[in-house]
Amino acid sequence: MDEGRQQRRDPVDAIIDQWAAVRPDLDSRAMEVFGRIYRLSRTMGDRMEKAYQPYGISRGEFDVLATLRRAGEPYTLSPRQLSATLMLTTGGMTGRLDKLEGAGLLRRSPDPHDRRGLQVTLTEKGLDVIDRAVGAGLAVQTEALSLLDDEQVGQLADLLRVLLAGTLEAPHRAEV
Repeated sequence: MDEGRQQRRDPVDAIIDQWAAVRPDLDSRAMEVFGRIYRLSRTMGDRMEKAYQPYGISRGEFDVLATLRRAGEPYTLSPRQLSATLMLTTGGMTGRLDKLEGAGLLRRSPDPHDRRGLQVTLTEKGLDVIDRAVGAGLAVQTEALSLLDDEQVGQLADLLRVLLAGTLEAPHRAEV
C-alpha cells in the first residue's frame, strides 16, 4: 500500500485486512467499494436528516416535496406518480402525504380529469420550505465534496453513473 493510502485508512480498510488474514484467497475490491458507498450513504443520510430538521421535515418528506417541486408549475402530481417516482407503496405514500398535508405543505384535491383520482399540489408554504431545504441539503453535500477537487468530483460522478447504470441494467447473477 502506498504512503498516501496508508495515511487515509478507514474502518473499511480494517475489515479488508481482517478478511485478508482469514481468507487470503478472496478478492475484496468489491467489498472496499461497496462498503465505502454504504457507509458514505448512511453518514450523508444522517447529515441530510439534520439539514432538513429546521424545516420540520424528514428525508422522506423532503423527497415528496422535492418531487412535486421538480415537476414544475403547478407543482402537482397524482399519488400514484409520486409513489412510482419514490418507489414507495401506496400505504407508505399515504402516511407521508397525511403528515405533509397536516403541516400545510401540500394539499390533496380531486383530479378534474379522473373522478376517482386525486392530485397532490405544493402549497405556497410547501414551496417555500422545499426551496429553503434543498439549499440547506446542497450546502451539506457541497461541504462533503470539498475534500475533492473539481476534476475528482467529475470523475467520481462519472464512475458512479456507470456503476449505477450497470447494476440497474444487468440481471442479478448469484454464484454459489
